[in-house]
Amino acid sequence: MTDNNIFRGRTALYHTFGCKLNFAETSTVARIMADEGIRRVHEGEVPDYIVVNTCSVTEIADKKCRQAIRSFARRYPHARIIVTGCYAQLKPGEAASLPGVFVVAGNDRKLKILDYLREEEAKSESENMLSAQNASVHHTDTKDISEFSPSCSRGDRTRYFLKVQDGCDYFCSYCTIPMARGRSRSGYISDIVGQARRVADEGGKEIVITGVNIGDFGRRNGETFYDLCVALDGIEGIERYRISSIEPNLLSDELIDFVAHSSRFMPHFHIPLQNGSDAVLRLMRRRYDTSLFRHKIELIRETMPDAFIGVDLIVGARGESAELFEQSRAFVESLPISRLHIFTYSERPGTKALEITPVVSQEEKHQRTHVMLDVSERKLAEFIGRYVGTVRPALIEHPRRDGSMSAFTDNYLRVNLVNPNPELANTVAQVRVTGISAENPEECTGELIC
Repeated sequence: MTDNNIFRGRTALYHTFGCKLNFAETSTVARIMADEGIRRVHEGEVPDYIVVNTCSVTEIADKKCRQAIRSFARRYPHARIIVTGCYAQLKPGEAASLPGVFVVAGNDRKLKILDYLREEEAKSESENMLSAQNASVHHTDTKDISEFSPSCSRGDRTRYFLKVQDGCDYFCSYCTIPMARGRSRSGYISDIVGQARRVADEGGKEIVITGVNIGDFGRRNGETFYDLCVALDGIEGIERYRISSIEPNLLSDELIDFVAHSSRFMPHFHIPLQNGSDAVLRLMRRRYDTSLFRHKIELIRETMPDAFIGVDLIVGARGESAELFEQSRAFVESLPISRLHIFTYSERPGTKALEITPVVSQEEKHQRTHVMLDVSERKLAEFIGRYVGTVRPALIEHPRRDGSMSAFTDNYLRVNLVNPNPELANTVAQVRVTGISAENPEECTGELIC
């Protein structure tokens, strides 16, 4: 019998920029391609295909994506490069013009990449024609994106990333996400629970719940994010859930209380603040003020004293005067959080923020970034220091090539183990935190309690 599968035996390299959602979707694309016979490239091999899942959150992100694509084209001149993600959605023509690009697929077309490859391969009669033809572009106007594409993918062999929602209706003044991802949409609880049960059947222990604006889950179909969490909490076999970034106005007190009393939802929150000045929050068109934000943080700390609380912050946004920046710094300093994730404001075409004045100079942006980085480093060191000498439950990761192993505690401390035990990989074990890592002050050292 003749094998008509043109992909069997071919290889692919996958490169992802940006958020956890992008990584989850890349894994789904890789699984779809693997089912058709395209395996991941091994070290030292030359790939037939290169899938670049892009980000466009800042101009720097765009630049990094372009640089990576050009680098791949130079290194692998005969590979077919497929560009997808937010950069491909916002600037499909620019992406298509880059060297080596074979297919451009917008955000809602990611899971159809294999179909597009099949179409383009059928058109090509020789390798010479392949390299000479123009890239095919598959793109939907963002306003017309309405379909939710599910994704549940294995990350680092112990954690899975479960996509429950996509898109955003918030239209913050500085943000291009609604233009890149489309309007908010989500799956149904019954379908998502089914995906989580399959993770349990595969032996998965931890699921990270991902999306663009996950707190908005179910609004169009009468369901809620709280209801989803309750349903997931009842699945036997999954020992841990983590909630990825959730808007403070959508993080209900009811949900905080639920996490505090759940044995499966970890004491770990990632909450975007973006600025600690109410005046700047209004310019950003955020849907909360600092009073509400403080209430959420203090409620988490009251109900879950050991919780890890990460906070997103933008510095140097248009309209952020020196006085307002100082308000933001003082507010962040006063919060009992674990660390900051700091973004230097970047101008994005088509956003309302471009109408705001005054504009913060690049030099001042960098200075403010360093100020906030210092705040973050102090808070993280203080948080980690509280747990040196304590014992925490930790999910043990698989060994690295050099035999070393690490683990994540319930409250999201990465612990590098001094007594690794491969037999405990993908299990939850008790780990004593012995110190802060000398190589990386954001990590810990620790030992398994046998």
